[in-house]
Amino acid sequence: MRPAFIRGKWLSRTLELATGLGRRTCSSRESGREVRVRFAPSPTGFLHLGGLRTALYNYLFAKKHGGAFILRLEDTDRSRLVPGAAESIEDMLEWAGIPPDESPRHGGPCGPYEQSKRLDLYHVAAQALLDSGAAYRCFCTPQRLELLKREAMRNRQTPRYDNRCRHLTPKQVEEKLSRNSPFVIRFFLQEGAQPFQDLVYGWTQHDVASVEGDPVILKGDGFPTYHLANVVDDHHMCVSHVLRGAEWLISTAKHLLLYQALGWQPPQFAHLPLLLNKDGSKLSKRQGDIFIQHYVHSGYLSDALLDLITNCGSGFTENQMGRTVDTLIQQYELGKTSTHSALLDLDKLPEFNRIHLTRWIEGTETRVQLVGQLQVLLKDTYKDLELDEKHIERILLLRKGHLCRLTDLLSPEYSYLWVRPSVTREQLQCLTSEASKVKNLVVRLLQENDSGFTLETLNGELRKQLKQVKDTKYSSAMKLLRVALSGQEHGPSVAEMLLSLGRQESIVRLQNALPD
Repeated sequence: MRPAFIRGKWLSRTLELATGLGRRTCSSRESGREVRVRFAPSPTGFLHLGGLRTALYNYLFAKKHGGAFILRLEDTDRSRLVPGAAESIEDMLEWAGIPPDESPRHGGPCGPYEQSKRLDLYHVAAQALLDSGAAYRCFCTPQRLELLKREAMRNRQTPRYDNRCRHLTPKQVEEKLSRNSPFVIRFFLQEGAQPFQDLVYGWTQHDVASVEGDPVILKGDGFPTYHLANVVDDHHMCVSHVLRGAEWLISTAKHLLLYQALGWQPPQFAHLPLLLNKDGSKLSKRQGDIFIQHYVHSGYLSDALLDLITNCGSGFTENQMGRTVDTLIQQYELGKTSTHSALLDLDKLPEFNRIHLTRWIEGTETRVQLVGQLQVLLKDTYKDLELDEKHIERILLLRKGHLCRLTDLLSPEYSYLWVRPSVTREQLQCLTSEASKVKNLVVRLLQENDSGFTLETLNGELRKQLKQVKDTKYSSAMKLLRVALSGQEHGPSVAEMLLSLGRQESIVRLQNALPD
């Protein structure tokens, strides 16, 4: 059943409902006292790198100026909604450490925060535009619009609506309404759009009426298009600044005309340059690695991802690696945003992650989080494995600076840390004929030291003790011990292996692999 508005009967209840939405007034915006920005994705897909970057810049701007960061879901394209996408978008923002102050999940003074629950507001605005003559009902059929499109394409012209229904008389409109003819509502584009100052691109002017037909602002199903919905919601949510992708720069002229027709003060606009691949090609949503969930499941830290996508762009005095969200807030300046596209080199992400993972390991609270995460990963990988938290913490501290991701510790090269390797005696005897002597020296060294070793002191003691084995090179002795401890010929130093495994486990492995 069509909404009351679409049936041509204006109900007073609609106005009552609409005025109950977005109760907050815009006086704070008009007086310039409060910064309010919004990230308004469509849940027709999951959050991707471009969307995360837009959300991040909005978050940084809000926090830099003590304002509010709003998440609003533009879910009016009902045919393209992806199940679970709306919840996932907010999950990913929270994972990234840039949670919204107001959102569908957390609520706020200007809710609801899903456009599908704000239809009455759009109907009120559309009716106001109809009443003032700034909008009109269009009864053109899809078939006619398709013919217009084909004709333009055949003539190598840009398809555009010919504004036919703009010229219908009131009597003609009433006749069509009496026959229940389907219609949409279009906005009357006035020619000669005024220039506006974009906070990134400077003074800009697009006379959209000269190149476009009148746009649809309310569809036949009662749902608004982006052009009407974002203007109405930004007004009622008191948005002070709109930071969005540069692809919307041309449409801003239409939006400013809508603000003018509705008698509302527009926010300030800042259009962010596009995020592209390092070769200048467009990021494609068909690439599996464009979605944020991919990086979560791949074991990357949110700090590293945010650091990378800001490092390749602009808005900061200088680019440097290792910045946290707090650092980004301090350094961010919207006025330093350039108009050049940001070229994203995802090949650098492992190095960014190594830097941030090192910082997490060094931090007491963050190290506890990593220990908990690694315990879960290990239990999923090695069933029934019980590991002491101190053991895991010791391994993280020893591997600090070497790991790019926490999940690296689940790779085969690190399996010796969690399970005893299978080592044959033949593997070891071919390395040195003095295997038993090498083993006894190291076991005695471990047994006799109660105060514990550092990596440096243990390295020194191993070199000192193994000099006693006259018929074996130091390098051969190290290879023997490494294979006995891990089953591998390559890997961390023997001293690090001994410290990682702990004294008791190291002795057991050496005695099992190298019996007298």
